[in-house]
Amino acid sequence: MEFLNWLFIPGNFMPHGYCYLWVPGLVWLHVISDSLIFLAYMAIPCTLLHIVRRRKDLPFNWMFVCFGVFIVACGLTHAMEVWNIWHAMYWLAGLVKAVTAAASVLTAILLVQLVPQALKFPSVSDLHRVNETLTQQGAAVRASEVKFRGILESAPDAMVIADAQGRIALVNAETERLFGYRRDELVGQSVEILVPQRFRGNHPLHRQGYTAHPRNRLMGEGLELRGLRKDATEFPVEISLSPLESPEGILVTAAIRDITGRKKSEKDLTKTVGELKRSNDELQQFAYVASHDLQEPLRMVASYTQLLAQRYKGRLDSDADEFIAYAVDGSNRMQAMIQDLLAYSSAGTNGKVLREISGEQALKEALTNLRATIKESGAVVTHDALPAVTTYDTQLAQIFQNLVGNAIKYHGLEAPRVHVSATSNDGREWIFSVRDNGMGIDPQYFERIFILFQRLHGRKEFEGTGIGLAICKKIVERLGGRIWVESQPEKGSTFYFALPERDGK
Repeated sequence: MEFLNWLFIPGNFMPHGYCYLWVPGLVWLHVISDSLIFLAYMAIPCTLLHIVRRRKDLPFNWMFVCFGVFIVACGLTHAMEVWNIWHAMYWLAGLVKAVTAAASVLTAILLVQLVPQALKFPSVSDLHRVNETLTQQGAAVRASEVKFRGILESAPDAMVIADAQGRIALVNAETERLFGYRRDELVGQSVEILVPQRFRGNHPLHRQGYTAHPRNRLMGEGLELRGLRKDATEFPVEISLSPLESPEGILVTAAIRDITGRKKSEKDLTKTVGELKRSNDELQQFAYVASHDLQEPLRMVASYTQLLAQRYKGRLDSDADEFIAYAVDGSNRMQAMIQDLLAYSSAGTNGKVLREISGEQALKEALTNLRATIKESGAVVTHDALPAVTTYDTQLAQIFQNLVGNAIKYHGLEAPRVHVSATSNDGREWIFSVRDNGMGIDPQYFERIFILFQRLHGRKEFEGTGIGLAICKKIVERLGGRIWVESQPEKGSTFYFALPERDGK
């Protein structure tokens, strides 16, 4: 109690107003000035306290508290100055100044320690530069987002982006059209909403397995999949998956394609191919049977016309001899055409198995069959090293025989020279060539010469029915190859045929 009396009882001291001689103007000047300073000092810590409470993330917020205490103490010293004009409580005023001094010294010490850290704060220009950079980055991010959404919306496939838990985060317009849902009906839902009910039990396991080991998965890779529309109808789909890293974790982008039309086309194509194969088999069988069955009656016609020619030649008039000659020639040509038709209809696989055939051995077999023709014409046939190819039995020899035989048949004024060679086309196919020095072929006939029974010369010039190249074309195409010719009139011809390499051969 004595201490409180000592502080609050004026004792023998005179109020400060006596020092001002109680001059009203001077007294009120000090009262108003100190009062305004006190009120201002009281407002500052209230503002600092409000800032600290609202922005707890500010660095060094404890310094705001120290400043608040210091300013409150300073304000109280001015309040005591007003009080002591009429009440001489100088001990209390001194105690307030002592507290103010302690608060100011402590604040100064803490402030000095804070200076190195405060100097590290970025300058206003640095903040402007950082702000400008962030603004540019934000604009770039927004532009990228707009571009990404534009690409997503323009994609021809339905695009669905989901998080690791299978919740749909983003879809495009094609997804709405394909599945019949509005966008807001899908976002936030599980992707299983787009999966038929019978597959939903295992789908989360497949999804978890993918997110555990994410990778790009191409269209059509994996099982046949089906989608489920809002109206509960199902349709076949192909889905490609690709992982996408994001701040929230891995996202999975699914491109979904409706393959209903393609499935229908494949089914129709399979049906058409089956029908075409059946029709082709029946046609081939018909051609074989028809030509085979025509042999016997035609042989009888030919025999009797030849008998007529032998028995009655010269005994009838000249017209009769000419008519009989026409009949004999026609029956002979018909026999040749039927035999060629039999050869063409049988120029296929005939159920035989593909095997490796030596190219040189096949050429040797062909030249053996052409031995008489080569000797008669004085032809010279040469060849480079020839590879082994995969084909059916004697068919390679048959191709060589037709091509070399034609080269000898359609020779020019010089003795026929024929050269056979082969080159590899980057390991994909063997390209054989048969080059001659014959009369050549006009380019306008390059396609026609490979058509059945098409001839460029009369029968009196060159014998034959025009079926040899058609047989070559049929054999080569059945083996998955192709055949063509390069030639100019009077400059010889080169026939090429390409056969695919199989099993690395």
